[in-house]
Amino acid sequence: MQPYYDEDGITIYHGDCRDLLPGMHRSMLVATDPPYGIDYVQGGGRGAAGRSKFCGIAVVGDAEPFDPRPLLEFSESILWGANYFAPLLPLGRWLVWDKRCGITPQRAQGDCELAWMSSGRASRMFRHVWDGMIRDSEPQPRVHPTQKPTTLMKWCLGLAETTGAVLDPYAGSGTTLRAAKDLGRKAIGIEIEEKYCEIAAKRLAQRVLDFSGDAA
Repeated sequence: MQPYYDEDGITIYHGDCRDLLPGMHRSMLVATDPPYGIDYVQGGGRGAAGRSKFCGIAVVGDAEPFDPRPLLEFSESILWGANYFAPLLPLGRWLVWDKRCGITPQRAQGDCELAWMSSGRASRMFRHVWDGMIRDSEPQPRVHPTQKPTTLMKWCLGLAETTGAVLDPYAGSGTTLRAAKDLGRKAIGIEIEEKYCEIAAKRLAQRVLDFSGDAA
């Protein structure tokens, strides 16, 4: 398959990762925020979530149970949302992202998010406010309904033992790819929706994404 984007050691493929993963080198670090299998659709209720531009937009692939096992064949894995499919995972450790930090009020959504990491055993916590427009970084409007801060993914990559290329099979708007680029690492992203391939390519082309003091 021809890459959708291929510059500065970062490659994006537009397609279904289930078709492309068999051809990927197993020495890579997988760092991704996959569909959790919870049939999530943002908004539809009261409050700010109901007024979001992403209200009513479903996450592709989230309506079916997620099987993480193909991603466990790689050298190392960091899987966000793994608490939803934890019974399918071997022993590892948990990463906790505190996204309210006691600054913003509790809402219907969780105060934190969890990721499973295949290497290490001690749990780790990352505190970084990301609640609507109240954020520690990237004040620009989100471009993806489940977008995470670039600085969070840079922190994840910094915990990994694998120092080679990074693979994100559910690349979305390209946050993991941008984090890898900022850290000088090669990376491959696979994204099933072409509109997000285009958004990711544009984010990768930007020199600076975060004007709050923490470059993203």
